[in-house]
Amino acid sequence: MQILWKIEKGVVKEVIEKLPEPRPAYNTVSTITRILVKKGFVGYKAYGKTHEYYPVIEKDSYRDFYLKNFLSKYFSGSFSNLVSFFAKENDMNSEELEKMIKNIESKMEK
Repeated sequence: MQILWKIEKGVVKEVIEKLPEPRPAYNTVSTITRILVKKGFVGYKAYGKTHEYYPVIEKDSYRDFYLKNFLSKYFSGSFSNLVSFFAKENDMNSEELEKMIKNIESKMEK
């Protein structure tokens, strides 16, 4: 998705060219792209056997969908559980947590 948002439209080969080394196989990228089409995130135009793909969902909408899905699957839908997990995994101290809380509060006020 990141690459399609950047290039706006392209065939699988063009997407692969934008990926960092080591690049995945053509079939891998093609399969993932077709899954994104089925899910309604990507559209395409067919030119014979060639398909030109383009995003049909805005980056912010996709991010919101992905985060909600991620939260639901791995953290019982709880943002608090997510933050606790990352705080524990990254050995965050109380000062860092307070800084994060202040940052969240200031963004919520805006």
